[in-house]
Amino acid sequence: MMRTALTEIGIFLIPFAVYAIFLVATRSGVTVPASWPLDMLGKLTLAALLLVIVSFVLLAEYTGAPPNSTYVPAHIENGRLVPGVER
Repeated sequence: MMRTALTEIGIFLIPFAVYAIFLVATRSGVTVPASWPLDMLGKLTLAALLLVIVSFVLLAEYTGAPPNSTYVPAHIENGRLVPGVER
């Protein structure tokens, strides 16, 4: 669960990081408050939320076990650890 949360936070921060790289490339000054106007922050936030929503949809649609599969958890068989598998 923690990895998923950190992944989504990272995805949310992508537009802000790209804009900061743009400011560094154009030598506009990343730490200058004039480089981060409210309308730009709003656009970056909307883009970030859109990315997060798309990632949630893709995560729900294309991850997980295939339909009608059974998960056999890891177990010890003949003294050896057998990893979990989906059948």
